[in-house]
Amino acid sequence: MSDEKVIIFTDGAAKGNPGRGGWGAIIADAIHVSELGGGEAHTTNNRMELSAVLEALTYSKKYKKETLSVHTDSQYVINGATKWGSGWQRSGWITRQKKAVLNRDLWQPLLDLVEAFGNRIEWHYVGGHVGVAGNERADRIADAFARGEKLELYQGARKNYLIDVSDLSFDAETKASRTQTRSRSNQKAYSYISLVDGNIVVHKTWLECETRVKGKMARFKKALTLEEEKNIIKDFTAPQS
Repeated sequence: MSDEKVIIFTDGAAKGNPGRGGWGAIIADAIHVSELGGGEAHTTNNRMELSAVLEALTYSKKYKKETLSVHTDSQYVINGATKWGSGWQRSGWITRQKKAVLNRDLWQPLLDLVEAFGNRIEWHYVGGHVGVAGNERADRIADAFARGEKLELYQGARKNYLIDVSDLSFDAETKASRTQTRSRSNQKAYSYISLVDGNIVVHKTWLECETRVKGKMARFKKALTLEEEKNIIKDFTAPQS
């Protein structure tokens, strides 16, 4: 096996999930960098994440010996490629819950490529939006296509590429903040508080809160304790500067 590595970053985005979506990929070998991107009018985030990896690996078929170092912020893609895929194929694309595997039209060619590359693929999970340069750029490409924006995709010498794709460092403060946010979102709510047209309502479920605020100019927040609920209400009633 060659010691040379091709560095790949991929990302997907969907506005609405389902909604308009886009995907982005960066493929960097020792000499050259190629940015790829595309979109669909009605799709999901998972389909865009899959499309990004599928397109990146399809492009990378020209590499016959190099190791492909794939970086993605989608556990869905990594788990499907490394754990679930073989089981889906054996079961005739039926899940353990006796349901058809979603996105088979993308998974099937992707798993064929994974098999063809064999042990030349290294999978790396990278936290999204924590400041890893390659991931941030792939996200920017995906977001632009999801929004229907025009974005110039780079094709050229790696030495002239403005992003150091070999730099996997991240912003520790941003990562800690996102970890805390995820942890909070997973905790059971004590209540939800909404503010609409100057009126505050306390809800016991997110569905009640969502129904009240959807499509309106509103503020809303999740409380984990009675004390936090009181503080949120106090904040909502305070004059806005």
